[in-house]
Amino acid sequence: MVPIKFVTDSAADIPRALREELGIQVLPFKELQDGYDFTPEEFYPMLLSAAQIPTHAQLNPFVFSQCYQEAFQEGYRCLIYTAINAKGSATYQNAVQAREEFYEDYPEAKETFHIHILDSRTYTMGYGWAVVQGARMARDGADEGEVVAYIQDWIDHARVIFAPLDLRFAKKSGRVSAAAAFMGDALGLKPIMTFENGDSKVLSKVRGEKNVVTALLELCRKTRKPGTPYLVIEGNNRERAARLEAESGKVLGESAEMTYSIGGVIAINAGPNLIGLVYREE
Repeated sequence: MVPIKFVTDSAADIPRALREELGIQVLPFKELQDGYDFTPEEFYPMLLSAAQIPTHAQLNPFVFSQCYQEAFQEGYRCLIYTAINAKGSATYQNAVQAREEFYEDYPEAKETFHIHILDSRTYTMGYGWAVVQGARMARDGADEGEVVAYIQDWIDHARVIFAPLDLRFAKKSGRVSAAAAFMGDALGLKPIMTFENGDSKVLSKVRGEKNVVTALLELCRKTRKPGTPYLVIEGNNRERAARLEAESGKVLGESAEMTYSIGGVIAINAGPNLIGLVYREE
């Protein structure tokens, strides 16, 4: 079996226990290392108390150069990096640039060390889940081609739907226009959002927080491929997430694979007060 190195970035929101169990390397965004220096639960109050909404920097080519060199020198014969949406960050392109430079420096590696770089075109466990499952497949004996094909197929069909319940953050990040966010706040409207081909999109607007759970589950029920796993997304609103968990089994016919907390990168852009679902579309 060819040893495979799985790499992603911290916007994938893979819980620490899973990445440690499966040996997934997560490259952290921010000066404070997202997912390493603090847990999501520790970050939410830091974010809410900040005078200005923090920002996060892209991962530069040097980070990837080091990552490739270390994996090659450790004896891996394949590295699969599944990246944050290329339309929202230059990180994907930096990984590609670093790959070109790596092969210039190590021409002997071209035939013996394959570097696959996949643009997820989305965020959070919309691609993190594919990395987790790919690592499980490799652990169980799947080869490089099978794993890459699985990850690509998942991200081609993955859907992330979510509702930012505090529109300040989505407005600041440009995910929802300032005018729309103001009107939403004034009228008590909450947007149901997704990503299509890397672009954020408001699918609908729901009046009142209490109706958000119903709207998310109904949309998932209509568009999810039956029998496939789905995940519940939560931030600092345990009450709404618990209701989404409880009702999802009734509406979708089976329980969620897992509930996980968004990390720092997602919280900065969408706000910590959100709920959502990750699933595979028909």
